[in-house]
Amino acid sequence: MFRLVTSSISRNTTSLFRKPATCRISLSSAAFSDSHADEVGVFDKIACIGTGKMAQAVIEPMIKKGVQPASKFMVYDVSDKTMDAVQERLGVQTSGSLKEVVDDADLVICAVKPQNLNPAFFGEIRKGNLRDDSIFLSVIAGKRMEVFDQAGFNKIVRSMPNTPAMIGQGMTVWSCTPNLTQDERKKIRQVLSSCGKSMYVDDESFIDMATSISGSGPAYIFMLMEAMIDAGVHMGFPRDKATTLVYHTMLGSTLYAMESKEHPAILRNNVTSPSGTTASAIYELENGKLRTVIKDAMWACYRRSLEMGDHDSNVGPGRFQVAEPKITLSTDSDDDSDHSSRIIISTENKE
Repeated sequence: MFRLVTSSISRNTTSLFRKPATCRISLSSAAFSDSHADEVGVFDKIACIGTGKMAQAVIEPMIKKGVQPASKFMVYDVSDKTMDAVQERLGVQTSGSLKEVVDDADLVICAVKPQNLNPAFFGEIRKGNLRDDSIFLSVIAGKRMEVFDQAGFNKIVRSMPNTPAMIGQGMTVWSCTPNLTQDERKKIRQVLSSCGKSMYVDDESFIDMATSISGSGPAYIFMLMEAMIDAGVHMGFPRDKATTLVYHTMLGSTLYAMESKEHPAILRNNVTSPSGTTASAIYELENGKLRTVIKDAMWACYRRSLEMGDHDSNVGPGRFQVAEPKITLSTDSDDDSDHSSRIIISTENKE
């Protein structure tokens, strides 16, 4: 059982973390464990603070893929309406307070808005019965692991998933404090890989960078879809037909690029005949500085992620010379079915 905290949490007082008396039935930690002892999951109890889109994107694939049964989730949210909707749809347990949801949890997923991370919030969490080996997993943009020391946890994981995780096709980048054991890291990989593909990075600063690529990336793709669909409608296609054309063009192109393993520039050239229709379209895209707009958008996203974590955002072209990292990708699992990856990073300053 677990309960998520949503974006409606106030910064002002701890009283907002306590709900008025209701007829809601909640189980003690012991009763929670005993009542579902016959069901097997990665963890005995996963608590989730917040039940918004991102929280659901992490929880739902775990349940659907059998990684963690719904009965071993407990969620908390200040919005009863949101929390109860998630309970009804996914079958998870709910809690009436932050204290109760984190009691004896093996894994605590924190999926609240960044602005809700205030002393009152962390103070309520510390009132719970926190296990020494409990792991705190953040899916919050911009906030570094050091921020969550205030919650009273020793083992912290920071991750950046994206919304396609809701259908098990997400991309999650994550890092953790050094004190997680290999077994604990394997369990975290299982949790995050259930949402799609996961990638481990030794240096959590790369999570801020990944936010601008995979974290916010779906929004860029959706905007391109929207523009292409609208253009198709303007030309005369019914909207549903234009939508089908665009969706399957995006899907097929992505799968083709992944299978061919060719550089995108080669694939683009293969479609572009001299003085042809595609060449005319590419000419307009280049004149409109599509590449520059995309790059500027990604740098802006990266800077904002740094700002949200109270770090220097004076990075990017014309602002600061960023050292070029050497990145090596390697499999981070002995299990061939575990599709997570690991990035080992070393940075060399060029003087």
